[in-house]
Formats: sequence, structure tokens, C-alpha cells
Amino acid sequence: MIELKNNRLLFSFPEVHPEAKLEIDLQRTLRIPDDETEYPLPPGLGLFPLQHVDDHAHAVPQPWIEHGGVMLPMYQSEAMWLNFSSDYCDDRGTSYPFAVRIATGKVDAVTGEAWSNTLGASPQNYVIVPEQPWLDGYCVSKGVIRQFVAMPLGAGYTAEEQITGQAETGGLQIMAFPMKGEVFERRFPPRPQYESSMVCQEVLPSSVQCDSAAMGLAPGGKMRQEIYEDPYAFRDWDRDHTSRCFVHLANSLVWRAITGKQPPTTPATAKEYTRAGLPWFDYYEDHLDSVEGSAALAKLASVLDKGQEKRDVPLPENESVNPSNVVKLRSQLKKGQVREGAF
Repeated sequence: MIELKNNRLLFSFPEVHPEAKLEIDLQRTLRIPDDETEYPLPPGLGLFPLQHVDDHAHAVPQPWIEHGGVMLPMYQSEAMWLNFSSDYCDDRGTSYPFAVRIATGKVDAVTGEAWSNTLGASPQNYVIVPEQPWLDGYCVSKGVIRQFVAMPLGAGYTAEEQITGQAETGGLQIMAFPMKGEVFERRFPPRPQYESSMVCQEVLPSSVQCDSAAMGLAPGGKMRQEIYEDPYAFRDWDRDHTSRCFVHLANSLVWRAITGKQPPTTPATAKEYTRAGLPWFDYYEDHLDSVEGSAALAKLASVLDKGQEKRDVPLPENESVNPSNVVKLRSQLKKGQVREGAF
């Protein structure tokens, strides 16, 4: 089952395990410069507002009704990232594991292959949660992604158009596979002598417009981000119990026309953010290996390169920046443990 609560997607699988719950946030962020520099992680600037497609069936394009799901507004050349979290079980000392597939325009963001409703082990076509806390873009090489950047579908910029030659689907596709309940019980048995009345607790995460309704995602600037290899056995994932959600992207004018509501204001530029001395981030997980990256995705032209090819200027405010305030994050903290920073 998928629910929309407080602009967050909540996936739950009570038939698999009571704690098989996954939360995915779609976050606004800085668009990093598209200049071939590998940047650290930009910040989250708040959640995109999400609404049910079915609540606006009279106004949305007909294919959106068929796809179902939810919709959100994006400006042309705006960036996004996905934040993942799953229920943390205090008595087991872990969050419930999930395999999550992410595609844009039905092109897999990890492998560059065409969408299917199945998990693939070779190459790995999914990210693992909680080990993968977020995903900011297309996996183009080991430890490097190209940022998700919104562009009008049909203009030739999106990953979908560059790989398939078609501008048919757009949007973002998400599919979740929980770990099998019996595997979770075996791998993560309750810790002995655990005393608490709370067994499990949900973890919460901390331009020019186009006349067309549909938007897609295109590869933007480069960012340092690992896509981790699956540390579990492939057979551990429950491929009989899955849920999938289509996230439609509407430009701001279309969003106003459909919902009658204003979209969020345009985010700050990378230059403005950096000049203010605000933090960027560097995250590492030293006990996990990373996937090698997709040869098909590595061949994609970035939005800037595609614009130069078209003699167009698709990216306003694309000046390079030099982030000096980079906060290094690490994993493996116990629940509630405070990370000691530099001061």
C-alpha cells in the first residue's frame, strides 16, 4: 500500500512484516553548476508539494489518469533529490531493509536500461535502504552521479529522449521491494535483555516555462555520490510483494492551472548559497562497495552540452562555485547518537 502523508510517500507491507515500512521524500535542492566539476552534495531546501492525480482528474492530461500516482510542480532547470528512510526497530537495532528501483521516463537511473517491474542483480538495478540514504541523480560512473534536472518533455534534453529517442513518459517512477519477513527475522533477531515499551518507531528525515504539461528529468552537473552494492543475498528480497508509484512533474504554470495553487518560489542559485557560507555535504559509508556506474548513462549529454548542441541557453545562473563549507557526514551512528562535529 502507498499513502501520501504530509507531502511524503509512505510504502507499507503489513502482509510481509509489521515493520516493513518505507518513506520517500522528494526534496527541492540547489542546481549545481553544469561545468564538469564534481561537486559535494547540495542541501535539501524542503519538500516538493505532492497531490493525488485523482483529485484533479478533470484537469490533468489523460495519460496521467492511466498512470495514477501523484504530481508535483517543478520549474524548468530546477533540481531534485530523493530521501529514503525506513522504520527503525529499537529491539533489533536496525531499519527495515528495502530494494528500491528509480527510473525517469522509464529509464533506470542506476543502469540506464529500459524499465521493467523486476529486480535485476547483474547489473544491480536498484538502491538499498537504509544503506542508501538518498539519490540525487543518474549513476554515470563509480562514485559519481549527474544531478536530476527538470526539463520540458519533447525538447530533447531528458534521459528518456536521449536513450529511447521518444518523449512519451516523463516523470519519475518508483518501485519498492521489502526484504522477506522471515529473512528479516533471521538476519536481525531481537537483542537479548532489551527493555522498552516502544518496539519500533518510524524514522522521519530530517527560468523559462514550457507550455506542455509534461516534464521529464535530464542529467545535470556532476556530483560525488556512491550508489552502494547490495550487501544482502539477492534471494532475500520479496519480489512477490511490491508497490510502485508514478510521480508526474508539472511546470509551474500548469500546476497553477490544475490545482489553483501557487508553486514554491524558485530556489536560490548555487552561487547565492555558497556566497552566504551555507553548508554543502560529503557522505561516506566505508564498509560498503559501490556499483561501477552505467555506460549508457555515462554517454548522456548534460543539459548544458545539449543546449550548446541546440544553440540554446537552457540553464540560467550556471556559474561555477567553490564550496568551502563542506560538512562531512558519516553513517553507523546508533539511533539518537549525536555526531560530534568540528568547532
